[in-house]
Order: sequence, then C-alpha cells, then structure tokens
Amino acid sequence: MLYWLTALSDGGDFFNLFRYITFRAGGAFITALVFGFIFGPPLINVLRRTQGKGQPIRSDGPEGHFVKAGTPTMGGLLIVGALTFSTLLWARLDNPFVWLVLFVTLSFAAIGFADDYAKVSKQNTAGVSGKVRLLLGLLIAAIAGYWSAQYHPAGLENQLAVPIFKDVLINLGFFFIPFSVIVIVGSANAVNLTDGLDGLAIMPVMIAAATFGIIAYVVGRVDFSEELGLHYVPDSGEILIFCMALIGGGLGFLWYNAPPAAVFMGDTGSLALGGALGAIAVATKHEIVLAIVGGLFVVEALSVIVQVLYFKRTGKRVFLMAPIHHHYEKKGWAEPQIVIRFWIISLILAMIGLATLKVR
Repeated sequence: MLYWLTALSDGGDFFNLFRYITFRAGGAFITALVFGFIFGPPLINVLRRTQGKGQPIRSDGPEGHFVKAGTPTMGGLLIVGALTFSTLLWARLDNPFVWLVLFVTLSFAAIGFADDYAKVSKQNTAGVSGKVRLLLGLLIAAIAGYWSAQYHPAGLENQLAVPIFKDVLINLGFFFIPFSVIVIVGSANAVNLTDGLDGLAIMPVMIAAATFGIIAYVVGRVDFSEELGLHYVPDSGEILIFCMALIGGGLGFLWYNAPPAAVFMGDTGSLALGGALGAIAVATKHEIVLAIVGGLFVVEALSVIVQVLYFKRTGKRVFLMAPIHHHYEKKGWAEPQIVIRFWIISLILAMIGLATLKVR
C-alpha cells in the first residue's frame, strides 16, 4: 500500500525510498515486530479467558508436558495477523505472488483455527477430522499450484528446476499441479508435526523464511539471476517483504512462546506458516531447495511415517515416541537442549540451501 507513495516522488526525495524492495522489507519487519509486541498481551489474555483449560495435553505424551496444562493455544493468530497487516502495508498490491502466498497462508490458518477451536471446545486432541483437513489442504494447494504456473515466465511454467545443475529443467506438464500440492501440503503438515515444544517450530520457520526471502529477491532480479545462473522469475522479489513480515511477526510471537510458553501457536500458526513456505518454494521455483532448508521439518515428518508403518508391520517402535523431538525427550534430554540443538541444525541446513545458489 505504501508503495503508492512513490507517485509523490520526483525521483530524489524521501518518497523515492518506497520504490526499493529492501527498504520496504525492512519496514515490513519492524511493523510486524511492533504489531506482535502491542497485540500479544491482549490476545493472550483473550485466549486465556475464552479457552479456560487451554490446549488439551496428550495423555500418552511426555510426562513433562502435563505442567503445560492450561496454556492457551491459537497464538498463530498473532503471527498471521502481524504478517498479513505488514505485508498489505508494505508490499505492492498489484503483485500476483504476494496474493498467492497470502491466500495459502490465510487459508491454512483458517483450517488450523477450526481444528484448534474444535480441540479447545471439546477438550480433546481429536479436533477436525483428518480427512476434512487433508481435502481442504489439497484443494487450496491445487489452486495455488495452478495460480503460480500462470505467472511463471515462458519456459518455466510447469517446470521443475534442479538445484546446482543450472540448465536442468524437468517438464512436469499437468503433473506440476499435483507436485505443487505435495510440496505445499507436505510443508504445512511437516511444520505442524514439528510444533511440539516451546519455541521449537517458530525459529526454524523464521530461518527458512529468511533463506527464501533471499532466494526470492535474487531470482526476482534479472542481473543477479544471470550472474548466479538461476532461473529468473519476474515479480518474485516482492515475496521478500512477506518473508520479512513473517520473521518480524515470528519474533513477536517467540517473545511470548519462549519457555515456559505463555501461548502456543497451535495449528492456526503451524499449518499457515508451513503452507506459506511451500507456496514460496513453488513460486520461486525452488521446491527441492525447500527440502534442504526445511530438512528439520522433513525429518520430523518422516519419523512419524516410519514409526506408524513399522509399528503396523511389526508391532514394534523405531523411536521411543514420534515425532522425533519426543524421542529425545523420552531419552532424558531437557526441552531447551532439544530446541536449541534443532535450531542449530536448521541454521546449518539453511546455509547449505543458500550454497546451492552459488554452486552451479
């Protein structure tokens, strides 16, 4: 919205700053951060009053989690509210990729909100039917995949770019949409599975958002794309503003989610943020890189899949408990120890993901 202030510029004054994505990205970060600090306390108070007993705690979960009983959930509303307000304020509203990412984020947030509401109101961990959530997620992701393909440049539509090999493109044709669905829905659910400890999910999400913000900015500039041998995606640079808004909103939320958490993000936040990362990866043609940068989320999801399949086949468990962060809890690791080590792993994976931009 503020981009339109450039109409008041003569080319050399303050209003000219709004032409620059980097300036507006910084403004988006600050705005979302301040939004989180201002609206965090009143939102938490409202959630605490309306939810009563707070988020239900699994009876078969780690023993240490029972002390968290009564902690309100749906804190993802703070993150989603901050990043949406900030993005609408600072991004170019004529950019299709901005609306694409916002559409996926808000849609998955709505699914998560319904699930959180069902859990809190019924005081059990069942929530909305898994089939219903999956079907809605598939529909949203399919729309996003089709939408994205319409705005990719000629020669890139329906193509899968392979990192490191700059000239390798795999033509998926019609299957680009199902592939996009797998990326977006898989990312949403992987982040959702990771959100099991105070602060565990939000920091890796912010690290991934920072990484993809850089990627979006680079592939959205023809000069940087040519120099690095990347596929140029016009207009994708505006996604950097969304990413910085996510980081600002995420930090504002982490202030209240740091151990011991005053609020949980719930499915409202985890599904929204995971879906956003998947949508950004599809928009920037870096779907495979998401699997590297978000490797922690991949491992968390795989640990659940392996556990379920192996148990059905043998009646035994591979892990003491899945997702894998609970396995380490069962082994006696302290919660902060698990969280910080997983943050470190996420940062390492992000550096590896960024390295693929240069290694060609």
